[in-house]
Amino acid sequence: MKISFQKYEATGNDFVIIDNLMGVFSFSEDQVKRICDRKFGVGADGLMLIEKHPTYDFNLIYFNSDGSPSLCGNGSRAAVTMASELGMIKHHATFNAYDGLHEANLLPNHIVRLKMNDVKEMKSTGKGIFINTGSPHLIQIVDEAKNFPVVEEGRKIRFSEPFKPAGTNANFVQLLPNNTIFVRTYERGVEDETLSCGTGVTAAALASSFQGYTSPVSIQTLGGLLSVEFKSSQDGLFTDVYLIGPAKKVFEGTLEL
Repeated sequence: MKISFQKYEATGNDFVIIDNLMGVFSFSEDQVKRICDRKFGVGADGLMLIEKHPTYDFNLIYFNSDGSPSLCGNGSRAAVTMASELGMIKHHATFNAYDGLHEANLLPNHIVRLKMNDVKEMKSTGKGIFINTGSPHLIQIVDEAKNFPVVEEGRKIRFSEPFKPAGTNANFVQLLPNNTIFVRTYERGVEDETLSCGTGVTAAALASSFQGYTSPVSIQTLGGLLSVEFKSSQDGLFTDVYLIGPAKKVFEGTLEL
C-alpha cells in the first residue's frame, strides 16, 4: 500500500502527517513504529492523521513513535500548519485532539499560537513538580541543563513510582535571567531525548511561575525558541494557556507499507 505523507518539524520535533480526510487509513502499533523508524521508515517522533470532524475544523489523531496515543503540543502546531496548507482553515482553527477541543491561530513567519486546555492536575513530589498539560510531566529544576544526563535520569523517572503503569515524561529546567528558561526533555513514547516537547515546555513554564516567573515565559530548547502564556489563580489552576512557536513543512513523499 502506497501512502502520501508530509513531514513537518516544530522546534526540532519531527512528524509524519497523513491526510486522512477520506477516512481510508488506519495503522496498527507495528505500522506506526515502522513508519517512525529512522532506519527502516520515514523517521519521526510521531505520526499524525488529519481527519474530518462533524463540528470542528478537523480531528487530529496522534501516535508516539512507539505506537502509543497521546496529546502532542508541537505536533498539534504542525498539524494546524498542514491544515492551513490543505485549505481547510485560514487564520484560525478548532480541532479535536487526544485531550479534547483545542483552538489555534496562525501568525506570520510560520508561528502557531495553540490554546492548551486548562491545567488542574499538579502536585509537588520528592522528585519535582508533576503537572499534566494533556500529557504527564515531571519537572525538575537543575543548575546546568546543557550538561545534564537527560536520557539516564529521564529513564529512571519515566518508569518509577508513583507514575506506573503509564509512566511520565521528564523535563529538566534551568532558570535563566529575563524571564527565560532552558528545557530539555526525556519523552515517553519516544523513549529518548527529543529536541523539544510542546506539552513539556508548557509544563515547565507553569512550574517556573512558582519560582517567580511571569507570563509570557520565554523557553529555549535544543530545537529552537518557544513561549508560553498563561493566567494563574491562587488555587493552582492555570487558564488561558497558550503554546507559541514555529512549525513548517520539511518535505513530502510516498511511503509503502
